Amino acid sequence: MRALLLLLTVCISIVVNAQREDKVLQKKLQALVKDFQGDAGIYVRHLKTGKTAAILADSIFPTASMIKVPITIGMFDKIEKGEIAYDSILTYKDSLLYEGDDLLGSFRNGEKIPLKTVLMLMITMSDNTASLWCQSLAGKGTTINAWLEKNGFQHTRVNSRTPGRESNKAKYGWGQTTPKEMAELVVRIREGNVISPRVSERIYRNMIRIYWDTEALSQIPPYIQTASKQGAVNQARSEVVLVNAPHGDYVFCVTTKNQKDESWTMNNEGWVLIRKVSALLWQHFEPTSRWKPAQGIDEWY
Repeated sequence: MRALLLLLTVCISIVVNAQREDKVLQKKLQALVKDFQGDAGIYVRHLKTGKTAAILADSIFPTASMIKVPITIGMFDKIEKGEIAYDSILTYKDSLLYEGDDLLGSFRNGEKIPLKTVLMLMITMSDNTASLWCQSLAGKGTTINAWLEKNGFQHTRVNSRTPGRESNKAKYGWGQTTPKEMAELVVRIREGNVISPRVSERIYRNMIRIYWDTEALSQIPPYIQTASKQGAVNQARSEVVLVNAPHGDYVFCVTTKNQKDESWTMNNEGWVLIRKVSALLWQHFEPTSRWKPAQGIDEWY
């Protein structure tokens, strides 16, 4: 009986700790979003302490390119089931092109490319042509969404090119999520709990090699490892980041929608908010750090 009571006490302690709100951080984040011209959602969790802060964290927002995290999971699920080999050699076709500045879109019709390179381009470079190709190879949005539902993600879904999701696509675009779900999905990858430990490790390695590092990542020292994915469309900007910080990992996701500012300069209000949140979190969780972005580096954002 004593052992049972002890076990119950430990379990209750874990649950309470996991749900504990960081009230100081909560107030700081609320101050940041107070005058934002649009809707802003934020979710933060310190993995070691379990402390959280949240603003509209369970509300649905557009993912833009953050949907490439579920797409890469769908692709690796197919690989782990033996339905396609990780080292497969694919043939690029002009019909796959998604107009833009993608590296894959510069390939000539009929060129060969390894699947593992396509997977890397999808995450690291956020290559849209690579991503849509992987979405199709993974079994399309329907298969990816089935994995998300099975694994407890109620709101995160692929909408584009997915039968039955037309109304959601009209409202949210390529994909949709909540700040909390997207952040916790990355935590599962970090902890080796997506499909298998080796799949989680491979996805995480791709996510620590991000080319687009001028928003949230620009406010974290370059010698600190981060795993992230970014997204942007005219009225929405978003980023999810897991920081392997000295005093314990922390994860955060910032999402926006209905932005008044639709500009594509570094001063876009959504991107400014993401940088401010990231800087605030680094200072909050690593208060003894004296690091600041190098003077003048913002000219290269």
